[in-house]
Amino acid sequence: MSERRLRVDPIACTAHGLCAELLPELIDLDEWGYPVLTAPVPRRLAAAAARAVANCPTLALRLERT
Repeated sequence: MSERRLRVDPIACTAHGLCAELLPELIDLDEWGYPVLTAPVPRRLAAAAARAVANCPTLALRLERT
């Protein structure tokens, strides 16, 4: 069974922080406002993760299977 992980494109990301507002359980922000992603996405948060990806203003966030 594959797991899902969030990935951020550091070039595209401009530190809006919306992803952390939408998914605080999995996304922290560093001191400059860029997302820090460490944990795989549990099934119970899959819909919230997809919403965070869809609402990223610069399309820098992705949900991938590993």
